[in-house]
Amino acid sequence: MNHDIHRLDAEVRLRPVTPDDAASLAVALTRSRTYMQPWEPVRPDSFYTEQGQRERLAALLADRDAGRAMPWVLADEEDLAIGAFNLNGIVLGPLRSGTLGYWVDVEHAGRGLATAAVARICELARDELHLHRVEAGTVVDNFASQRVLAKCGFEQFGMAPRYLHINGEWRDHCLFQRILHDGPPTG
Repeated sequence: MNHDIHRLDAEVRLRPVTPDDAASLAVALTRSRTYMQPWEPVRPDSFYTEQGQRERLAALLADRDAGRAMPWVLADEEDLAIGAFNLNGIVLGPLRSGTLGYWVDVEHAGRGLATAAVARICELARDELHLHRVEAGTVVDNFASQRVLAKCGFEQFGMAPRYLHINGEWRDHCLFQRILHDGPPTG
């Protein structure tokens, strides 16, 4: 399991999510709820509970086991979750692509953790998941997330009108991709 843990700085690691992360994810999401509101769907209060996270993780881990997703958490020095990064919608065959979504706890934002995690996930997507590309979308005015993607080699390739229902409205999104390699499909 140690090879699945990636140190991002002195205190924070990126590692695969486990069901045991439900409680600390609920705490971090609750703490960050107002901070993340402009970028997130409207969620029921149950989402911010340990049970709500346990249910969400069960579905996410089922998708992982089926090869459709790869979920990670940012874990602090006490191994508590302080953020999450999910590669969803993984498609193999000639496409070999996945869609990245992520958030970092409000108390840890602005430290470069998202940039370090996205860079590492792109390496893992290429080397372990054998993907050709990773896609990500941001609300048009989520400039912080757009900077993270740009620093990690993503290029904007489109605009999706009314793409996701975020913060109570259908929001336009900037679409980004990073091509991981130009070799033939492998794995």
